[in-house]
Amino acid sequence: MLELRPGCECCDKDLPPDSADALICSFECTFCTHCATDVLKGKCPNCGGDLVSRPRRPANKLANNPASTKRIFNPACAEQH
Repeated sequence: MLELRPGCECCDKDLPPDSADALICSFECTFCTHCATDVLKGKCPNCGGDLVSRPRRPANKLANNPASTKRIFNPACAEQH
C-alpha cells in the first residue's frame, strides 16, 4: 500500500492524501508538481525513475488506511539539478 507521504521532498510543500499536486516514483519518493516538472524535469533525484501522478486514496478508506506522517525533506534537492 502506498505511504502517501505528507510533503514534497524538495521544497517541503504540504501534500495531503487527496492532493492532485503530488507526484511519485516507483520508490514513493514524493514531490509537488512544480518541483517535479520545473526543477527535476520529471526524474526522481534519488533513483532516476519517472515521476508520475500519485493516486488519491478515497476519504472513506483513510480512517483504516491512513497516510504517512513521516516527512522527508532534502533542501539540497533543487541545488542538485
